[in-house]
Amino acid sequence: MSTDQILGLVTGILFGFLLQKGRVLRFEKQVGAMLLKDMTILKFMFSAIIVGMVGIALMSSAGMITLGHKSMNVGAVLVGGALFGAGWAVMGYCPGTSMGALGEGRWHAIFAIAGMLAGAAIYAELYPFFQRTVLSWADYGKIGLPEALGVSPWVVIIVFICVVLGLFRWFESRGL
Repeated sequence: MSTDQILGLVTGILFGFLLQKGRVLRFEKQVGAMLLKDMTILKFMFSAIIVGMVGIALMSSAGMITLGHKSMNVGAVLVGGALFGAGWAVMGYCPGTSMGALGEGRWHAIFAIAGMLAGAAIYAELYPFFQRTVLSWADYGKIGLPEALGVSPWVVIIVFICVVLGLFRWFESRGL
């Protein structure tokens, strides 16, 4: 096993532990998020995004990693986001929480995992069709938000953190 694989395994185990400790694997938390009555999952996701943004920016600044953006394709984002949201709403799990729920012994999560695998297989089979249609809609190339805005990544990170902290404060004031 390579160092990268070991680090990936340790990171995955730690993330799963945090998912479980944050109680975001609970079906009632998932439903609460879908009904906009419980923002635990949103707070967890925003916290993870901030940690990832800062970590990646620091490693990039230190020359430890080189960023390689995926193509910003509007069709892929719209269709993929709609499918992700529909699957989450129907099953009550996103990909990470479905695996965590299965790890906790919630066997019904296997249906969400099977659905994700079937969806991935269907996507792979239909990829040539998607390339000609959805994936050809408004492709802006390999660009990130800082490049699109013409600012330092740290500006985006600081603004994002401020907005998220404001949201957290608002959620808490509403008991969410």
